[in-house]
Amino acid sequence: MATALDRHIALIGFMGAGKTTLGWHLADRIGRPFLDLDQEIERAVKKTIPQLFEERGEVEFRLIEAERTLAALKLGRPAILALGGGAIETPSIRQALREHALTVLVEVEVDEAWERVARTARPLAQDADDFQALYERRRSLYEEAADVRARDADDVMLAALGIEFGGEPDGDALIADERVLELHPLELPATYVAGSKTLASAERLWDELRIGRDGTIVGYGGGSTTDLAGFVAAAYMRGVRWISVPTTLVGQVDAGIGGKTGVDLPNGKNLVGAFHYPDRVVIDPALLGTLPAEERRNGMAEVVKTGLLAGQPFWELPEEQMVRACAAFKAGVCLADPLERLGRREILNLGHTFGHALEAASDYRLAHGEAVALGLTAALRLSGIQPPEVLDTQPVRVDRERAWAALRRDKKVTDGRIRLVLLEAPGRPVIGAELPEADVRAALDELIAR
Repeated sequence: MATALDRHIALIGFMGAGKTTLGWHLADRIGRPFLDLDQEIERAVKKTIPQLFEERGEVEFRLIEAERTLAALKLGRPAILALGGGAIETPSIRQALREHALTVLVEVEVDEAWERVARTARPLAQDADDFQALYERRRSLYEEAADVRARDADDVMLAALGIEFGGEPDGDALIADERVLELHPLELPATYVAGSKTLASAERLWDELRIGRDGTIVGYGGGSTTDLAGFVAAAYMRGVRWISVPTTLVGQVDAGIGGKTGVDLPNGKNLVGAFHYPDRVVIDPALLGTLPAEERRNGMAEVVKTGLLAGQPFWELPEEQMVRACAAFKAGVCLADPLERLGRREILNLGHTFGHALEAASDYRLAHGEAVALGLTAALRLSGIQPPEVLDTQPVRVDRERAWAALRRDKKVTDGRIRLVLLEAPGRPVIGAELPEADVRAALDELIAR
């Protein structure tokens, strides 16, 4: 199944499923235009749909519906489309959906749908028995056309970026963390040990790989392994497909999602890389059962970051729900700004300017998750927000001047001005915030042990 990175997200389903409400919500989350095809028809003909049915009949309405729906599906810019309940009965629309859209079936039970629309002017919702028969007639068409099923926006976000929970990865070459393979064996035609996240490891893997242009690489491990596997896939034979199978909490809520791949250089992390989105991201929260406590703490820093950006305490959810909520939020941000050119994706750097500075000052001995937790603490203090107890940070011993120098070299520094991601409030991030240097330096100093 293709992702929706460069395709429409088309919502189909029976009347009363809530496609319009869901469509507006999705459009707001990922910044795409939203077209409700029923409303588009009414604007075009300057009549309501009940009036159209009464004056021209259903046959002529379907012709108008097909014309407008096909025109929308052939628009160049990806959009969110909510199709009329009966549009799926037109063969040309079903074909266009296959060609131009990720088609999402918004599910609703017939009794619930009837309860929602029975007292409205909808022309096909006037008799309960006829309504039930229509529902049954269309059911198989919905199922045939749908790429995925959804009941809420998170379902759609996950599907739109190819994120699956509990699926089985299939591919031709497995690039895996050796320890993960010992704990959770995975069989594919060929297996390669990932190694460190360096150009030397990538070069070794390119030499060892024996797959064709139509082959698929599976990256199996933590964020470093999926970064390396994705980068190898991006460059091998000028790009082959790959599947991300993150096995750590950091990977499942953040690092294994979003298409960023790369390796580290002696001068810094992730200095060489490419955007190369995986065909699928397969997440199995059961793999977290063998995760060391330190790795779990590292992951929780990214969970807290995501929850703060979303304005919801994701860290308080049961584990599988927590992972799902974070993955869906990250997917929505990436869909809004797939190649980090529009600025929307910058919110994901909350806390990272300080965290990266501390990592560099420690010669990268400081765990990434601990650095992010400390960075979040600083960003929240500068935002006037009390850090949640789950962060539980303690100052670390690094050289203050090296940390400050590293912060001033951050990629978000513009013309010598430090630009931060802060929060007006949970759920309301601000990018490009500029504060007096003395305040930023003081916030960094508070993270460093005296």
